[in-house]
Amino acid sequence: MGRPSPLERLVLMFLCFCLGVAGCCAKTTIAPLDRVKILLQAQSPHYKHLGVFSTLRAVPQKEGLLGLYKGNGAMMVRIFPYGAIQFMAFDKYKKVHKQIGISGHIHRLMAGSMAGMTAVICTYPLDVVRARLAFQVKGDHRYTGIANAFHTIYLKEGGILGFYRGLTPTLIGMAPYAGLSFFTFGTLKSIGLKHFPEVLGRPSSDNPDVLILKTHVNLLCGGAAGTIAQTVSYPFDVARRRMQLGSVLPDSEKCVSLVKTLKYVYQQYGVKKGLYRGLSLNYIRCVPSQAVAFTTYEFMKQLLHLN
Repeated sequence: MGRPSPLERLVLMFLCFCLGVAGCCAKTTIAPLDRVKILLQAQSPHYKHLGVFSTLRAVPQKEGLLGLYKGNGAMMVRIFPYGAIQFMAFDKYKKVHKQIGISGHIHRLMAGSMAGMTAVICTYPLDVVRARLAFQVKGDHRYTGIANAFHTIYLKEGGILGFYRGLTPTLIGMAPYAGLSFFTFGTLKSIGLKHFPEVLGRPSSDNPDVLILKTHVNLLCGGAAGTIAQTVSYPFDVARRRMQLGSVLPDSEKCVSLVKTLKYVYQQYGVKKGLYRGLSLNYIRCVPSQAVAFTTYEFMKQLLHLN
C-alpha cells in the first residue's frame, strides 16, 4: 500500500480523535480503580491496612466521592497521544522489520515492545504527574493541580529529569507487557484462523479474500493477551509507581533504582502483599480495555482498507 491520500489521513485523524474520546470515557469509568491501585501499590499510610474493596469504601468517606477521581485529569490529557502513538508505531515497526527480513512471531513481539516503549517515552511526564496527584490524600496535599505539579517537580526535582523518575522499570516492564500483548493476540489469531477458520473467522469487509476473527473471538483473544501480559509485568509496575512518587513517599530513599525498589518491596511486604498488591484490580480494569483495544484496532484496519 502506498502513501495515504489527504482524505485517508483526515479519516485516520478523525478515528484517532474518536478513539481518544472513547478512551477518555473508558478511563474515567475505571478511574476509581486506578486511584485505589496506586494507593495500594505505594502502600499509602492512610490506607495501608486496608484491602481493595475496603479502600474503595474508605476513600469516599475520607475524601468525598471526587476523591476517587484524583489524577484523572492528567490521565485524560495522556490518553489521546498514547493510543495513537502506540498503534501507529506498531505498524511502522512492522514495516521496518519486514524490510530487514524479520518475520513471524518474533516480528510481532519486537514490534509490539518497541511500539509500547515509544508511546511511554512520549507521554511519561503526564504519567508521573498523574501518579503524584492520585497519591495525594485530603489534608496532605503537595500539588494543587496538573500545572502546579509540573511546575513544582521541574523546580524541585532536577528539571526535565524529574519527570522521568521510574522510566527504567517502566520500559523494562513495557517490553514484556506490550510485546506479550501483541505476541499473544497475534499468535492466538493465527492459530484460530489456521485450525478453525469456519468457526472463529469471517471474511474481512474490505478484502473478502482475507479472513479475520469474529468480534467476540477478537474480544476473547484480546482479553487473554491482556491477562498474560499484566501478570508477567506487574512487579515492574509496582516498582514504577513507587519510583515515580519519589519524595512523596516516606521510604523514598529505599526506592532509588529498579533493583533496590523490587528488593525493598519484596523484603518489606513479600510477593502477594508487595510485588503483586493490587493485581486483581489490574485484571478488572485492563483485561476488558485490552480486549476492546485490539478489537477496535482490527476494525480500523478494515475501515481504512489495510487488509
